Amino acid sequence: MGLQAGEIREGLDAIAKAEPAMARALELAGYPEPRIRPTGYATLLRTIVGQQVSVAAAASVWNKLEAHLGEGVPADRLVASDYDALRACGLSRQKQGYARSLCELVQSGELVLENLPADDEAAIAELTRIKGIGRWSAEIYLLFAEGRPDIWPAGDLAVQVGIGRILGLELRPDEKQTRALAEGWRPWRGAAAIFTWHCYNNPAL
Repeated sequence: MGLQAGEIREGLDAIAKAEPAMARALELAGYPEPRIRPTGYATLLRTIVGQQVSVAAAASVWNKLEAHLGEGVPADRLVASDYDALRACGLSRQKQGYARSLCELVQSGELVLENLPADDEAAIAELTRIKGIGRWSAEIYLLFAEGRPDIWPAGDLAVQVGIGRILGLELRPDEKQTRALAEGWRPWRGAAAIFTWHCYNNPAL
């Protein structure tokens, strides 16, 4: 269930001992709040629903889906529902395809969310078998839902901006540079990622 406050603090303190810029940023911005989501199918379905729309729009679609299909939007009911009914809830044709991909993998037992591989890259590979779930979505799930301590979503814009602010870089690093900059922060990169979001728009920095 996500990285807890104590784990985030422990990870950031460990990084700060070796990285003066992190120690300075921590002093200015303080520790971030945990970001926690439930594990399981519904969290991944909500990720699909929320792609490329506002938080408010995603919440509206989710509420309509629950009203139509029941709490948690059970996979069997979603698969059995027709296109027009799901469209009326606000689910586009493309997102319906993604949602059905998730439901079918879960229902067939090909994807067992309660037993993802312990290796992070192998778990990412499993999750990205779902249509519409790319590397970033898989990393966010593993960090916020499973609380894996060393997940580093280097492709995330806010992570890139945040690490740039923490390290005092003039230009925002790209994904490759962002990955390289955090290599020395293993095995606590998940705590560092949560801190970069905390620093993204923080006026203290």
